[in-house]
Amino acid sequence: MTVCKTAIAAIALLAASGCTTMAPRGGDQVGAATLIDASGRTVGTARLYSRAGEVSIAVALQGLPAGTHGVHLHTTGNCSSADFSSAGGHLNPASMQHGSHNPQGAHLGDLPNIQIGANGSGDMRASLRGNDAAGLAHIFDADGTAIVVHAGADDYNTDPSGNSGSRIACGVFSRS
Repeated sequence: MTVCKTAIAAIALLAASGCTTMAPRGGDQVGAATLIDASGRTVGTARLYSRAGEVSIAVALQGLPAGTHGVHLHTTGNCSSADFSSAGGHLNPASMQHGSHNPQGAHLGDLPNIQIGANGSGDMRASLRGNDAAGLAHIFDADGTAIVVHAGADDYNTDPSGNSGSRIACGVFSRS
């Protein structure tokens, strides 16, 4: 009986560990953005961290429609237009194609999808591609960088935007 309970506990622990999101490994916070929706209501935050040559991002959202949503870094730190088109296209300094499943991808601005629950909340953590010095130079360049949440899921392949639909939230990064 004890062996059976131990085996069940081990299986449960393994299953639970597979359900966690990839967390930034700590480090110094180097940037932050407050995300708004089209009405100007605050719907979340994004924070950038740097540690040991790597940049990671942590995004926390609330008040958004349930479902899977694409999240990307965009070329211009400007969320002034109602449809957030002022943020430009995806941050892509190396002129790659879109998506982690694309053999010619991915952009620096390509991030994992975020899952928003029935309560309107969700979070996502990921590491950015490339090294921290180059990535941060592009994020904090003269025209800045926006983080944009899209209405649909990113398919991780379709160029240039992952077929993720309209823009429903936007925030501009500033240095911490």
